[in-house]
This record gives sequence, structure tokens and C-alpha cells, in this order.
Amino acid sequence: MRGVVLHAPGDVRVENREDPRMEQPSDAIIRVAAACVCGSDLWPYRGIEAVNQPTPMGHEYVGVVEEVGAEVTTIKPGQFVVGSFFASDNTCEICQAGYQSRCVHAEPVGAIGTQAQYARIPLADGTLVATPDQPTDDLIPSLLAASDVLGTGWFGAVAAEAGPGKTVVVVGDGAVGLHAVLAAKYLGAERIIAMSRHADRQKLALEYGATDIVTERGDDGVAKIKELTNGLGAHSVVEAVGTQESMMQAIRTTRPGGHIGYVGVAHDVQLPGDELFFAEVHLLGGPAPVRRFLPELVDLIVRRELDPGKVFDLTLPLEQAAEGYQAMDQRRAIKTLLRP
Repeated sequence: MRGVVLHAPGDVRVENREDPRMEQPSDAIIRVAAACVCGSDLWPYRGIEAVNQPTPMGHEYVGVVEEVGAEVTTIKPGQFVVGSFFASDNTCEICQAGYQSRCVHAEPVGAIGTQAQYARIPLADGTLVATPDQPTDDLIPSLLAASDVLGTGWFGAVAAEAGPGKTVVVVGDGAVGLHAVLAAKYLGAERIIAMSRHADRQKLALEYGATDIVTERGDDGVAKIKELTNGLGAHSVVEAVGTQESMMQAIRTTRPGGHIGYVGVAHDVQLPGDELFFAEVHLLGGPAPVRRFLPELVDLIVRRELDPGKVFDLTLPLEQAAEGYQAMDQRRAIKTLLRP
């Protein structure tokens, strides 16, 4: 099969890879209908994360089940499925508490590489959610978004306790941040402030429900949020970047007693203990338990109550994956969809 392999920073190739084979009786093999490039894929692409050997890429996927193992009971060949970027059994105590990304048997799907024609999905019963019917082609981008960025933005908004009467700030205007805006709107937030400097992303944030756009960053961004919230700060803040600056901006824009949902993959983030102590805010985040939200999100998408697929502003054949990475790296695209 053909699949995307990262050889070194900036060096993305589409190569022949070995076809996936069943390894465990709980596995499923899917024919990938669509995959995409994630913002987190740009960390190794930019050399911020080490690339020590040719590495298959991709952890977001939708597709049709080709084969299932002997222990798989709820997923069947021929079904169209959406899966989380972490495989989970969905039965352990941690999963039952709603944190499937930290399942005691969790496996990162990124190690498998789903930017490919086929993929082996471990723990299929606990990881995959089937759509009611074969979706029409126009729904596939939105279902693909549910595999990671929508579920991650949703978790950020839920962790930040976005809801009626709340002012929500979203730090980060990538696909996850934009979906946090969409989630906050669906959850009933009264005011949603998107922090963005890019016109195309600002436009989509407003379509998704943002009431205000703040272009300032750092101390200036904090000051602007305080100005918009009577000097108090926001009730709920979603941090969707993962840098020291973005995390501190999130903490400093949250009012005492407020909640922060941090879902940006943290890189060298260090929290000053004294400032955190006196900020008196709630922090909850990490790798999103997408599987917790998938059944509801799939239902909302199929019923066309959500349209998260709008974040895909570049669609390419799998063979042109290198251009998709470059476009996102250069901010010429919000998110690239790949068609195998």
C-alpha cells in the first residue's frame, strides 16, 4: 500500500509500505477513506520533535472495515467507522471514568500511521464507532474531524466548563481552537472570544460562533481580555497551542475560580508555582479522550447539526501529502485533508 513517511524535518514522502496484517484478535483492518495532517504532525516536521528514523505518519482517520479479529463483536466488515487517535478498550476503570486516552491498554494510533491506504486499528470494539449508514461524500470531512480535532476542541471546551452564562476565551486559532469555538457555542456559552491574527481563521471562528476577535498576544492579549471582562478575566479558557506563551496567556486571562481546558500538546511548558498558586484557577487537560465524545459527535454530524469539516480548506490526493504539510507549515492552509 501507499503511505506517508517522514524521513527528516521537512522531508515527507509517499512510499510503498507493507500492508497491515492482523496482529491481535481484537484488531480490525480498515480501508482508509480519508486522513489528514494534524497540527501536532508539524512538530516533528519542523524539527521541534526529533525524527530519528523514517516514521509513518497520521493518527486521524475514517474508513470502511475490511476485516475484524475473532474477538471483535460490535464492529463488522463493510461498516463505515470513525476512530480515536488513541486505541482503547473502553471497558477499564479509566475508560469508564471518561478518560479513554489514558486507558490501561491504550495504544497511540500515530505509531501505526493512518495517512495511508489501509490501517490496522487495535482494540477495535473500544476504539471505533460505526456510522448508522454509509455516509454521503460531503459528510466525510466532518466525520474525519471527529477523529481528533473536533473531539479535542470539544474536550477543551468541556474541561473549561464552557456553558450558559459563561465567557469563553480560546487561545489558538488552528483547527482545534476553531472547534473549541464550535463546541463552546453548542454548549451554550454566552460570549466566545477567539484569539487570532489570521483573517481566514477569524472568519471561520465567527461562523462557528465567536462573538469577539482579539488579535493581541502575550501581555497585550491578557490586557485586552481583562478589558472585555470588566477586569475579571474569563470564566472558561481553552488553551489549544501548547507553548509557554500560550499557557501563561491562558492562565492570566482566567478569572479566579475559572476553568482552563488545555489541549495543545505541551512543549517545554513550565508553570511558575507562585503565580499558579495565587491565580486560583482550575486546570484540566491532556490528550483528549475523543472516544468519550465520538458517539454524540457522529450523531450530530450525521444529523447535520454540526459542520466541523469546514476547517479543511485544502484537499489533496495522498500522493501530494508533502504539499499538504508545507501548506499548513506556511499557514496557507488551516488543515489538509488527504484522499488515499
